[in-house]
Amino acid sequence: MATTIANLTAKADGSMEGVFATLRVNAPITLIPNTNKSREDAPDYRIVNKRTGFEIGAGWQRISQRSGEEYLSVKIEAPEIGVIFGNLAPAPGGDENKKVILWNNPQ
Repeated sequence: MATTIANLTAKADGSMEGVFATLRVNAPITLIPNTNKSREDAPDYRIVNKRTGFEIGAGWQRISQRSGEEYLSVKIEAPEIGVIFGNLAPAPGGDENKKVILWNNPQ
């Protein structure tokens, strides 16, 4: 079962803003397109805590082996949560500008 850990709104400049929330954390975040990628394996997005300005994660464009569709895989890391891997998905309701980050417990 996937769990929503962030609600985001896509902006015209390609960034996404919203809130990352777990039982321990409630932080405003921004996903910023990495327009200065210097290597193929560099992240496509940087995830920044809007309150502190610190980078707390990154996102990479991937292609699903099952469907062939493109998606964004994210990694968020902080001392109080460790490392969380998730995927960006459309938010319920059908609004194309609304996104969620889903965490799928690996256990």
